[in-house]
Amino acid sequence: MGRFFYIQVIWKEKLHYLALDQWTREIPVHAGRGNIYDVNGELLAGNTAAYTVYARANAVEDAEETSSVLAELFGVGREELEKKLSDKSKSEIVLLRKTGKETVEALAGRNIRGVYYARDDVRVYPYGALACQVLGFTSFDGSGTTGVEGYYDSFLGGKDGEILYETDLVGVDLADATAAYLPAEDGLSVRLKLDYRIQSLAEQVMGRVLAESQAKAARAIVLDPSDFSVLAMVNLPSYDLNDIPRNDLSALNALSRNSLVSDIYEPGSTFKIVTAAANIEEGLKGNSRALPLNHVYSSSRTRTVDGTTIKCWSDHKNGKHSNQTLAEALNNSCNPCFVDIALALGKETFYDYLDAFGFGRATGIDFSGEAIGMLLPESIVRDCDLARIGFGQTIAVSPLQLACAAASAVNGGYYYAPRLVEEIFSEDGSVREKTERKLLHRTVSEEASRILSSMLEGVVRDGSGKKAFIEGYRVAGKTGTAQKYENGRIAQGKYVSSFVGYFPANDPKYLALIIVDEPQGSYYGSTVAAPCAQEIFQGIIGMMGLQKTEV
Repeated sequence: MGRFFYIQVIWKEKLHYLALDQWTREIPVHAGRGNIYDVNGELLAGNTAAYTVYARANAVEDAEETSSVLAELFGVGREELEKKLSDKSKSEIVLLRKTGKETVEALAGRNIRGVYYARDDVRVYPYGALACQVLGFTSFDGSGTTGVEGYYDSFLGGKDGEILYETDLVGVDLADATAAYLPAEDGLSVRLKLDYRIQSLAEQVMGRVLAESQAKAARAIVLDPSDFSVLAMVNLPSYDLNDIPRNDLSALNALSRNSLVSDIYEPGSTFKIVTAAANIEEGLKGNSRALPLNHVYSSSRTRTVDGTTIKCWSDHKNGKHSNQTLAEALNNSCNPCFVDIALALGKETFYDYLDAFGFGRATGIDFSGEAIGMLLPESIVRDCDLARIGFGQTIAVSPLQLACAAASAVNGGYYYAPRLVEEIFSEDGSVREKTERKLLHRTVSEEASRILSSMLEGVVRDGSGKKAFIEGYRVAGKTGTAQKYENGRIAQGKYVSSFVGYFPANDPKYLALIIVDEPQGSYYGSTVAAPCAQEIFQGIIGMMGLQKTEV
């Protein structure tokens, strides 16, 4: 009685499934993959109708004749088809993938026994290469592999269904048997924070600088500092999502990598935003170790720390390195001044700010493969290391980390979770999940942020960032020019030119980080990267119809 109960009740569902599998054969009904839209509802990834043709060798009456007919319909070799149709060891064989409607209509008209077809859509990307590393792509079976396609595959993919045919033991359809239909559940769609207009604009600008400077790569990220929404991510060179180089895995891996999230680099002088923010905040708190805002930094062009000499990149005025304030040090991008700040604050305090600004850990963006950067453990940091971290050396960050840190430094000190996706919804419009602004922690006070922003506005108005200046729009920012390292040594003649800027300075709405890797000829961030930010900001101003800001 116990065994009878187990079989009839406990084991019932599994036995039923096993029996069903014995007396039926299945034709898959593929779920429609969800679409991907930009923040405005513009389609960035969708589907076009396609079909996959199957066969059951046991149900094919004449393999030779059937293969001849199919070869004519499909335009493929008869011998290969006959070989497949003669293989009785497999219950189901794929004859043709992703074919068009005309092919299956012709196939249906022939009514060939043992041959079937099912809808199996092809993924299409209306804008080709636009945001290709962000969107990612799908594999041959339609599942998400990289980018948003991969990260949100569980939502986009849906659930496949089946058509069940009753057959005999060898898989031949039974006469007058009925078919059971298990419908597929289509995938949900995704709306991004990304704005395809800003993305397209940024790609045009970065494509131009890539060509003109003959650089190795050009990258840009545009954020909304009020909530860290990702409005654009540009990684060049890129590739067409409708023509993926699957036969060259090395090229595909390089071109499909979202370096803004997954790669790290020494930020150079753009990092001085963080150092300045830390010093200003500690001064407002009354920390006696912080250098006051009116502190005059020494005119010496060098600082020697632990036997290591650190130089300023240039003389400032008339061939002479002059005394200067913090605002002037930012304008002039003077390394020794930021050495003074880092050493004055000390290792413990400075590392507290590095942690607050998110360095050494992931930002938590909804994207796979995020880098955490390289930050020396506090316990082993020497003064010479701390001195170099102060001006953006001996530390490696992801571009996303730096963009988020800069945004937090100038938006009032609020550090949010960066997000690519706004909401997940079904095609009937019902929202399943929605991303809300998420404050992670504070970095500096609003007063410190305001003071810093006024200084960075001066960098664009009067200092090294002049080529990002736009009359009437209060652009602020910081340039950076960092030497590259190869095999632990400085690579002669190889630089990373960068600029992080935003506007309006008093209420940031758009922040852009520009990175040009190994530009030829001029390599300073002030001459290579800053003009790109200006052009992107001018495009946004025209696109959004933004009015000039009152000073």
